[in-house]
Amino acid sequence: MASKTIESYRNGAEISKGDAECKKKSVEVLKELGLPKGLFPLESVHEFGYNQNASFIWFIQKKKIDHTFKKIKQVVSYTTEVTAFVEKGKLKKITGVKTKELLLWLSVVEVYVEEASKEKVTFKTGTGLSESFDVSAFDLLE
Repeated sequence: MASKTIESYRNGAEISKGDAECKKKSVEVLKELGLPKGLFPLESVHEFGYNQNASFIWFIQKKKIDHTFKKIKQVVSYTTEVTAFVEKGKLKKITGVKTKELLLWLSVVEVYVEEASKEKVTFKTGTGLSESFDVSAFDLLE
C-alpha cells in the first residue's frame, strides 16, 4: 500500500509496473534529468511513478535493501518506498534513502550534479553534511 504522499501525486502521473519496466523507466527519467543512471539499484520494484507536472517520482519495492557502491565503498539503504522531488540535475526532499557514516545511518535528503562539474555527484544528509563522489561510481551495472 502506497503512502498518502504517493497517493496525492498519482493523478496525472505516468506509472510503470513490474521490475523490468520500472527499472527501464526510472533509468530514462534519471538520464533525462542529467543524473547518474545507477542511483537507484533497487530490487523487486513493483511500481515506479513520475508526475512531471509536480516534478515528483516514487519507487515501491517489495522489501528494504542495503546496497554497497563498490567503487566508493559506500553503503546505502533503500526502504520499500522511495520518493523525491526532481528538477534538472537534482533530487530533493528525498525520503526512504539512508547512508551509513561510521556507525550512524543518516537520511539522504538531496542529490545533485552541478552544471559546472558534471563529473561529480553530491549527496546531502538531513544533518547538513554533504559529500561528493565521481559520477562513475553510480554507473548502471548492465
